[in-house]
Amino acid sequence: MGKERLVVIGNGMAGVNCLEEIFKLQPGRFDVTVFGSEPHFNYNRILLSSVLQGSAKVQDIILHDRKWYEDNHIQLYTGETVTEIDHTHKFIRTNLNKEVHYDKVIIATGSTPFILPVPGCKKEGVFTFRTIEDCSQMIESAKLYKKAVVIGGGVLGLEAARGLLGLGMAVDVVHLSNSLMDKQLDTTASKMLRHELEQQGINFLLEKETAEITGEQRVEGILFKDGSEAAADIVVMAAGVRPNIQLAINAGIETGRAIIVNDYLQTSAPDVYAVGECAEHRNKVYGLVKPLYEQGKELAKHICEVDSHGYHGSTLSTKLKISGVEVFSAGNWLEDDTTKTIIHYDEDEYIYKKIVLKDDRVQGAIMFGDANASNRLIDYIYKKKAITAKEKKLLMQEGSKELSEITTMEGTAIVCNCNGVSKGEIIEAAQKQALTTIEEVKKCTKASSACGGCRPLVGDLLIYMQSDTFKEVKEERSLCSCTSLTDEEVVTKMQMLQLDSFEEVTSRLGWSNKEGCSQCVAAIDYYVRMLNPGYNQVEKSLVFFDHSNAVRQNDGSYIISPQMNGGFTNANQLRRVADLMEEYLIPQAFITEEQRLSLLGAPEDALYAIYKETDLPLMRKDANIVQVINLCKENHNCTCTKQEVFELAIKMDQIISDVKTPHRIKVRMSGCLNNKTRIGLEDIGIVRSDLGWEIYVGGLCLNEFKDEQLLYVANSENEVLEIVLCLIEYYRQTARYSERLFEWVDRMNLLHVREILIDNELRTELQENSELKSGYVGN
Repeated sequence: MGKERLVVIGNGMAGVNCLEEIFKLQPGRFDVTVFGSEPHFNYNRILLSSVLQGSAKVQDIILHDRKWYEDNHIQLYTGETVTEIDHTHKFIRTNLNKEVHYDKVIIATGSTPFILPVPGCKKEGVFTFRTIEDCSQMIESAKLYKKAVVIGGGVLGLEAARGLLGLGMAVDVVHLSNSLMDKQLDTTASKMLRHELEQQGINFLLEKETAEITGEQRVEGILFKDGSEAAADIVVMAAGVRPNIQLAINAGIETGRAIIVNDYLQTSAPDVYAVGECAEHRNKVYGLVKPLYEQGKELAKHICEVDSHGYHGSTLSTKLKISGVEVFSAGNWLEDDTTKTIIHYDEDEYIYKKIVLKDDRVQGAIMFGDANASNRLIDYIYKKKAITAKEKKLLMQEGSKELSEITTMEGTAIVCNCNGVSKGEIIEAAQKQALTTIEEVKKCTKASSACGGCRPLVGDLLIYMQSDTFKEVKEERSLCSCTSLTDEEVVTKMQMLQLDSFEEVTSRLGWSNKEGCSQCVAAIDYYVRMLNPGYNQVEKSLVFFDHSNAVRQNDGSYIISPQMNGGFTNANQLRRVADLMEEYLIPQAFITEEQRLSLLGAPEDALYAIYKETDLPLMRKDANIVQVINLCKENHNCTCTKQEVFELAIKMDQIISDVKTPHRIKVRMSGCLNNKTRIGLEDIGIVRSDLGWEIYVGGLCLNEFKDEQLLYVANSENEVLEIVLCLIEYYRQTARYSERLFEWVDRMNLLHVREILIDNELRTELQENSELKSGYVGN
């Protein structure tokens, strides 16, 4: 069977990035043909403002050169426009009357600039700001003329205005609203932006509606509907774009504002997809690069027949690319009765910050003058993470002019949001390949290759790496020998790329052994379950275990352990155990150090029957679960009341049994202070004292004993249960697979863990999100 024929209509960022994703998944599946209306290779349209402002040249924004197309065996036609899609007979036709048959076609035609339908709009000297040609014509015009008017006070219009100002022109910006960037900024930030740009030399004509562009053959000025006028040698239309969907309309494909697609980017026509600015998903049309890339990843999965949950929309963020002006906006910053707002306004430093919260989760934010926290805010919005009081204060602190955010970012923090590149990945690439410039980092990691908003951060990181204060070394401990990625990097990429199966992870993240090993199969299974609660995944980790509830011995027989909550049993249970041993010829039983009964010598052919037929829950004594050990059965010469700890141990065992954890946890409990020393030697130790219930953590440390660390003193049994359950849930959510509790406490810092647990709102959230049987709490 030959390769499938794939035609991509559009040689822009959305279509070509989608091809890159397809090549990652199945590089040899398709014969690819690409049509582009412009006479260029794929370039970064977003950075045209940098070319106009003089900070970049045209060759700097080329994303894929001729060699890339040749290396990937792509048939590229530039300067040729597709004019017809016949989805009945499955071919396309171009303006040069070329016909190409396809099996699959991707429409990535992007948008076209909106031209105000006013008299004079076609005069010489009227430009749009969309292509390399537009940019080149404005640069040439600036050499001959001195007065420019830009229509549009949004991001594109302001960036065009600043570029023309830098070329020596006097610039007016005309805007219909009374606020600049009114879709991204509130009134306060908009006024601050206007003041800053006026200081740079731009003049603003707000609440003005254009009636006519005046002049003979060439532009001479603009007449507004209120009767006022503005002189102009050139006029730049930057009042928005419209999805380029005429091709789809002519083909009878369903459209709204754009080409309507489902979660897999399929259109109403069979085998026809749409991606990018020309696509309408769930009544939304996206014009920013990150959503276009996220759409491309899901389209690639579907077209390559890789399992996917589909595209579900994107979180939008905007950074203004104007030198000397820091403006950032993300998410939904509008306030209502369900939100709380934090505001920091410093008139002396000219800094304004606004964060809108709902249930302590960041919904949206605006930053002016200090956008150092922008990456952190995007991360909070994307992950829907509840933030602490301390994190709120950090977000509101003013950034140091000498100290970039990059110095305090964790290694797993994302630097380039468009391409999902972390700080640690850039450090590793720079150290291994001796990268010293932003361009080298961009070529190697793709960081800053899209919107360019992270370019200053990448530059700061390179400077930081050369400083005496830089001590960071990428942690060498990878998840396993199949990958060089750490647990944190794997989890971050699983979240960003929406990977939810072992096959997707190994395929997309470059596993050297696609079958995996015992470590990564179990780890990925655990991470998938944590990221997708309730998701029913085939438990591939069972391949590496003989039985999920039994331990194989050298002689081929098995150890099985009936669950006995709190270490307690009764006559009926013991009688059932004895019957079980006789029925399945199990020769011996023994008491473990965890005060449990284990049956030694169960035959392999009886395991399934034991597991299915017995009414005794079975547990693996070496499994990554929580085991509660009750120490109080020992006879001490004391008068301590032990019954309450017995009841608490039973209840705790009932709550936390069978819940998977990154590593096995032992909980030791006692109602007697004589046992306090031994209590402090377990992962979690609980002892009844005159102060209440003392809870210790991190005492068990491989082959050596650490000093126990007091975590909390609870006043009641219910509070003990609540704290321990929340501790275990926070450990489950944030620990690396196989990371022991004491290692996790050391890494997270005991004070931080304690702050999380004493915060009532965060504690409630941990309980609500937990798979633990929290219904027992308070009963």
